[in-house]
Amino acid sequence: MRGLRWLEAAQLSDGGWPPEPVVRQSTWVTAAAALLGPAQLGDRAYSRGIAWILRQADADSGLLMGVRHLLTGQSPSTPGWPWFPGTGAWVTPTALSMLALRRALRFSPSPPILARFESGVACLLAHACSDGGWNHGAARALGYDARSYPETTGLALLALAGHDAPQVRKACAWAQQHLSDCQTSEGESWLRLGLQAQERFPADCPPARRTPRTVQNAALAALAASAAAGRNPFLE
Repeated sequence: MRGLRWLEAAQLSDGGWPPEPVVRQSTWVTAAAALLGPAQLGDRAYSRGIAWILRQADADSGLLMGVRHLLTGQSPSTPGWPWFPGTGAWVTPTALSMLALRRALRFSPSPPILARFESGVACLLAHACSDGGWNHGAARALGYDARSYPETTGLALLALAGHDAPQVRKACAWAQQHLSDCQTSEGESWLRLGLQAQERFPADCPPARRTPRTVQNAALAALAASAAAGRNPFLE
């Protein structure tokens, strides 16, 4: 397929992928490529991509930040994944990297992969917002509690499939409450995917209400419909 050949050519020497060929830096999109698995990418390209994901840590988990936490008495942050290497962790790249590692555990159930996956679980649980779901990043900023968003809440619930914690149960309640009044097709699809993964999707929920307006959102809506039919591609 042309897409797979394009990905093969685009992979960089460090094992990751850039967002486009003119960018010569691997970024968070490596997790999205790795979701294809070894059957599509090939064993070597896939293993190199997973190795890149395992090497990534956000800026708050480095040695200097560790010393700062020790001197100030602050609690050290749990390492997630950044959009760009060496920067702070965000919910979306963390959740997508966890989904990629979850799939990798099926092919190679190694302790390093499991340990890095569990650090992502801890990162998401630590960054849950007080209102129930997840924001794009920090749960609190500039002295104010951050507001949850449907897109990030649904994606985080998807990545946390199989994990029972107070934050997850509260987020499921938030997602159920906001599913009916979600204003975007993207947000609605992620909420549906997350609730399906948590086995908390309302039995009486009507079909998707929002019409996708982009190819990306139409594809996401199709994935959500597949999950509703009993086949969640992200968790296979």
